[in-house]
Order: sequence, then structure tokens, then C-alpha cells
Amino acid sequence: MKRFVSAAGVLVTTAALAIGLAPGAALAEEAAPKPPPKPTNIQIAGKDIDKTIVITVLESKRLFGSLLSEVNWMASAPPQTAALKADKLGPKYTVTVLANKTALQSYELFPMAAGGPRAHRPAKQPGNKKTTDGWFYGRLTMSETLRVSGVPLKAKPDVVGGIGGGVGEDLDAAAQESADAAQVFGEMRRLYLLNGGVLMVILVGLAGIAFLIRRRV
Repeated sequence: MKRFVSAAGVLVTTAALAIGLAPGAALAEEAAPKPPPKPTNIQIAGKDIDKTIVITVLESKRLFGSLLSEVNWMASAPPQTAALKADKLGPKYTVTVLANKTALQSYELFPMAAGGPRAHRPAKQPGNKKTTDGWFYGRLTMSETLRVSGVPLKAKPDVVGGIGGGVGEDLDAAAQESADAAQVFGEMRRLYLLNGGVLMVILVGLAGIAFLIRRRV
């Protein structure tokens, strides 16, 4: 009987601790970092562009998705190549991704570079953020995507997968799905942290019960 009472006491204490930790876990969940803001517009500036070009997701969803796909993959990718000489790069166009009026990312595109399009990710990013300075091979669709956006470039209808070629058709949906997936994973992570804390307390309580029973046997 005494063993049962002792075990019951430990279990009650464990439950009380679990209940007491739940608000704390909830506060920790609230304090967890929020997912990054979703891009809403893209600005393009560069050679022969008198007024900055602005493409918004509300006005041109498909074009916005195509533009975003030209640069967002470089955010965390390792550099692929070295910089070309300045006379081999051709005209430069700075593409800035924003969430409303807040700049998120900035890249330099060189659609007419010798040997194919090139892209540069500056080490200094908007909001005093820093990353690794890196050069990349740009997509073959870069020139056409920029041209359709309003950049004064010659048309390249022979580019496979250009705007209207089919490849870029669902890029805006893919970008949206990627952002939604990141948000879902963030929610799951917070849920696992909350449940994990409660489960740990329960396991400690059960271990205490087992220890008391073993000592009295």
C-alpha cells in the first residue's frame, strides 16, 4: 500500500510539473522566430533603365514568379564559378526582392555575359545582412525574363524554356508552395518542441516511480 501511495505521489507530481511547464512551453513557442516575410515585389535597375522597374505579385503573378525563380535559389547556394573580367560581363542589372517596402535580397544579373548568363550575390545584403560573396551561372531564361519585365534587351525566341515556353509556367506556384511548406515546417517544429518538453517531464516521473519501486522491493 505504501509503495502504491508513493508511486501515486510521484505520478501526481509529474503531472503537476507537466501542467506547469505547458504555459512555459507555450511562451517559448510564441518567442520562437517567425518565418521570413513573403516577397511581394521585385525591383530592377541597370543600364538604359531610366526609371526603376517594379513587378508585383498582385499585378503580374506569373511574371513575378518567373523573376523570383531567377534569383531566389542563390540565397543559400554555394558559389559555382569565379568572376569574369569586366569587359566580358556585359550590362549589369540589379534585382532587389522586397516584402512590401522592406528589401530582402539583392542580386546582380549579367544576361549578356560571355559564355552565358552570370549572376552575382553581393556579400552585403539589405538590412545589414551579410552572406558569402558568390558568382553563379545564370539560367538560360534570364535574358528573356528580364526583357519581358521591361529591360531593354534583344529578344531571344530560340531560348528553350523562355517565357511562354512552358518551363516557367508554374514557377510562381512553385515559389508560393515553397514558402507555404517552410511555414508548415516551422509550425511542426514548434509543436514538437512543446510536446517534447511535456514528454520529457513524464518520462522523468516514470523513471522516478520505477526507482522507488525497485528500492522497496
